[in-house]
Amino acid sequence: MSDAEHKQKMRDLALAAVIVLGFASIFALSRAIDARKPPPDPALEEESLYVNGNAARRLSLGFDGLMADWYWMRSLQYVGRKIMSVPDNVPIDDLGALNLNLLAPLLDVTTTLDPQFMEAYEYAAVVLPAVNVDDAIRITRKGIAANPEEWRLYHHLGYIYWQRGDFQTASELYGAGALTPGAPLWMQAMKARMAAEGGSRDTAREIYLRMQEGSGDAQIKEMARRRLMQLDSLDQRDTLRKVLAAYKSRSGRCLSFWRDVTPVLQNLRFTVDPTGAPVDPAGFPYRLVKDGCDADLDPRSEVPAR
Repeated sequence: MSDAEHKQKMRDLALAAVIVLGFASIFALSRAIDARKPPPDPALEEESLYVNGNAARRLSLGFDGLMADWYWMRSLQYVGRKIMSVPDNVPIDDLGALNLNLLAPLLDVTTTLDPQFMEAYEYAAVVLPAVNVDDAIRITRKGIAANPEEWRLYHHLGYIYWQRGDFQTASELYGAGALTPGAPLWMQAMKARMAAEGGSRDTAREIYLRMQEGSGDAQIKEMARRRLMQLDSLDQRDTLRKVLAAYKSRSGRCLSFWRDVTPVLQNLRFTVDPTGAPVDPAGFPYRLVKDGCDADLDPRSEVPAR
């Protein structure tokens, strides 16, 4: 065996040893966590996190990145188990009813172990506000402190403040993010839009469109797609209410069947089904409600109801 082959073999063995040690540290930390847990109580629905970020870093034996991945996967599994109990048309930014009390600590540990873990910060900005908006803000601000030149974090934090209706703070954050290296031009445009029309549907469309285009998380992309459909549906329902009001003014009564106004709907470029009913962006027919004086989503539609 030549010297070069011998050196390569030694490097391979050293790499294998590092990998084995990394997995051993994960196993050791998992055992340490389990050892701190009290006996399980079937009456308790919520688990607790027994290791904080600093403790996890000490126990990781230097393999912070591997441990961060482990906690990240645990975060996703935790939400995945909970989300099975909600209807399919509930997006992941509306999970407040699930009592995801452990999500913030899990994401906190993940980002303490790896302060550059951008996916975890994005998840905190999108999912956490419905659970605890203060935790969402705290974790995202922690990300900015660790990564002050990462424009996406300013986008995430601006999104949280936009959701809260604090358009001035959102505008300032988009403006700060626009000054970071590599920031896209739309960040500066979003600063102006937030200040001028933060509560408009056009602003919401721009936010969710950028989120859909820029996120690497399939769940967040899907959430943004559904929110865009919801915005389109809100515009459609505004138009449908005008059609229904005009019909009532003309006939003296509310509408009984969509087919009575189908030609009007087609002139307004609505897609209609075989019964003449207008369909929402997901392809489901709108229902006549309030004795035909209003229109609403079909319960089967994937367009979010709120």
